[in-house]
Amino acid sequence: MSSTIVFDQTAQMQRVCGVNDRNVPYVELLLNGELFVHGNSITYKDVKMRQGSGDQLFVDLMNRLRDLAQREQEITEPEIFMEFQSLQNKSEESAQTNLNDKNDAIFVGGRKVYPKSLRQRIFIKLMREKQLVFSIGPAGTGKTFLAIAHALGEVLGGKKQKIVLTRPVVEAGENLGFLPGDLTQKINPYLRPLYDAMEYLLPPANIKRLEDNGAIEIAPLAYMRGRSLNNACVILDEGQNTTVEQMKMFLTRLGENSTAIVTGDITQIDLPSRRLSGLVHAATILREVDEIGFVDFKSTDVIRSRLVQRIVEAYEKDRQRQ
Repeated sequence: MSSTIVFDQTAQMQRVCGVNDRNVPYVELLLNGELFVHGNSITYKDVKMRQGSGDQLFVDLMNRLRDLAQREQEITEPEIFMEFQSLQNKSEESAQTNLNDKNDAIFVGGRKVYPKSLRQRIFIKLMREKQLVFSIGPAGTGKTFLAIAHALGEVLGGKKQKIVLTRPVVEAGENLGFLPGDLTQKINPYLRPLYDAMEYLLPPANIKRLEDNGAIEIAPLAYMRGRSLNNACVILDEGQNTTVEQMKMFLTRLGENSTAIVTGDITQIDLPSRRLSGLVHAATILREVDEIGFVDFKSTDVIRSRLVQRIVEAYEKDRQRQ
């Protein structure tokens, strides 16, 4: 079985194939087939003879990558895997769900962020509807990225006054005094994943401007006791490393017109073995509260890379055997 996709523009096809066709072997690996690039067309041959299923997946993936090539100057393996996973997840949840529905998009500084799985779509919906949302699941599922995109969209859209970023600094024992610099410089390395997400969505100059005018605030979790956070979108990252007391303290900081998003992976808890994770505890006692939303991501939602997905699945299987 074989299928061919013809591109209207050479530049479009070059972006999909990558420099010196470096993306071609990766797409072949994902599709379990062979690609032949000639002129303005790409032909796919299904080496497993799956009676057309591979051909349809090829066509759908190429159409997605062609659309992506219209918006982006470069397409790399992570972007390809995100689109591939989106197709896989879409087939799981049935054809009646359109993951590119404009109503699902998060608007950030002129860009649109679409969900790549059913659970990502649920996450976006919950962030819009609930005052407090817990996003729990393995690495690479888009928990932090979507939380940042939502928060930036709220601030840039004038719905919230500022973003507050926090996380437990377990490695430094919540004692940051030995680190050089002011408070922002001390905590910054621990919040690097949040900044990576922001820098993907906005130019660094825009982020610096938001910081300078107080629209982005970073704070160690230990420094938030006694505060009342009003008109803010608060993100607690790495929530699995909070203690029960810290989680309770954080959740009771929410003031007027504020929302909070808690992200975490309960398989990567760095607390001492005798301490109960505040995220695990909260997920146990708060699920029945109507005003609180929960979304539980799985290994099938991993969109970071094919390798990350397989690593997560391997660890899950090992944990189940123990």
